[in-house]
Amino acid sequence: MRTTSTMYAVTLALLAAMAAPGCGSRSGAEQKPPPGVPVAVYQVDSGRATYYDQYPATVIALEQVDLRPEVSGYLTGVYFRDGEHVRKGTKLYAIDQQHYQAAFDQASANLAVARANLARAQQDLDRYAELAKNDAIARQTFDHAVADLQSAKMQVAALEANQKSVATDLRYSVIYAPFDGTIGISLVKAGSAVVAGQTLLNTVSSDDPMAVDCAVDEKQIPRFALMLGGKPDAHDSTFTVVLPDGSTYPFPGHLRLLDRAVDPQTGTLRIRVVFPNPRGVLKTGLTCNLRVRNQSRSSTLLFPFRAVVEQMGEYSVFVLNGDRVTQRRVELGPRINDMVVARSGLAAGEQIVIDGVQKLRDNATVALAPPQAKADPAPVK
Repeated sequence: MRTTSTMYAVTLALLAAMAAPGCGSRSGAEQKPPPGVPVAVYQVDSGRATYYDQYPATVIALEQVDLRPEVSGYLTGVYFRDGEHVRKGTKLYAIDQQHYQAAFDQASANLAVARANLARAQQDLDRYAELAKNDAIARQTFDHAVADLQSAKMQVAALEANQKSVATDLRYSVIYAPFDGTIGISLVKAGSAVVAGQTLLNTVSSDDPMAVDCAVDEKQIPRFALMLGGKPDAHDSTFTVVLPDGSTYPFPGHLRLLDRAVDPQTGTLRIRVVFPNPRGVLKTGLTCNLRVRNQSRSSTLLFPFRAVVEQMGEYSVFVLNGDRVTQRRVELGPRINDMVVARSGLAAGEQIVIDGVQKLRDNATVALAPPQAKADPAPVK
């Protein structure tokens, strides 16, 4: 029994000796703070930079007309080549000209007969008037002559109106170009039946200059209002166009107008910029990007684009606050080389993480590398 008790006491002593250092070691480990995430930071500062804002835009013809016939009939002539440039007054289509010419000739002949009858009625009345002065004719005969003259006058008036109507149809049977521009591919061929006011024959649109329309946020209205009214200048690159292939259109434009009202559904205003188009590169309906050079004299906040974290279309950065970082949403402007404009969300003098952002979360502890100096962005040309 004594041996058993002694072994039990020794065992407890050994367990206590083994447990005491282990417990102290774990306690010491839990008291050490976790190491901070190593990051590099950048101090946001204000400065001036030249950059361009880009807006999705569409090329629009300043003048465009859908050609539809004013009279019905068979198309008897097409007098142009599809897609060619036409001058104002150029003959384009003819519709049943012989039919409408014959109708005009008949109306003219009927009018001539009516005018002859009017002259005869006038002569009869003049003769009867002389006889009536001497009571050499019955009063009834004289009254009939007066009525015949009035009837002849109304007949002439009616036939003159008919001749004008037929003459209008004859004039509308030939369709002319309403202005200088480019005509499209004809939708009808010679011999086709066309219906007045319904059949679409073709479309003519002006081609030089051309307009580029886009929608801008209503907050930008004062900015664009200041640009309105300027004279076209071939050396002013405030407004340029980026074509679908990524190339820059070689001719600058000028702001022509701001639309009359803001769209209440989108909070945007339509603006129109006019560009010369001597080479025919700009085509109606072409989608492009309108670039507008920043002309603001106020300072701009810039920071490296690699600091940006994108999540579901929203952008944020990690802002340093002591030895921790706070994730903050920012509104970005255009990129300038490896830098980006901060429209809102940041203030000058704040420090943001530019290296190590992939390992960060909101309120994370960080270990700092030396701050990086502010880079001077090269102006966008």
